[in-house]
Amino acid sequence: MKSSDWMPIGELARQFDLAPHVLRHWEAMGLLTPAARVSGRRRYTSDHTVRVLTIIRAKAAGMSLEQIREILAVSDPAGRQTLLQRHHAELERRMQEIAASKTLIEHIMRCTADDFTQCPDYRRMVASATELENLGKDGCVV
Repeated sequence: MKSSDWMPIGELARQFDLAPHVLRHWEAMGLLTPAARVSGRRRYTSDHTVRVLTIIRAKAAGMSLEQIREILAVSDPAGRQTLLQRHHAELERRMQEIAASKTLIEHIMRCTADDFTQCPDYRRMVASATELENLGKDGCVV
């Protein structure tokens, strides 16, 4: 590999608007390893760029650094698939919660009541959301 294909830690960090200490922390956690040290300085390649973007996207999806490390470390495709399916289900649940919250906020923004918590439509929405949250495993409201 040509030396021009390598980049120092500061350059890799700048690509993602990160502080270099973040990359060092990820190294310490086993998420990222420097390709080499030249005169004691870390040198990274385009493979590291892909890895950093993967970590950033996983964090944005709500994964902890421990979860990310686990997924990156799994060499068995079936094991990785199981981990990702579990996280995908959690993302779906969170997206439903966010959508429900967004609907309530949108109603409040349009509501003309002095006290939106007294608005009949808002109260119906809250009651409906409460019923959904209290559904038992058999589909009955508990």
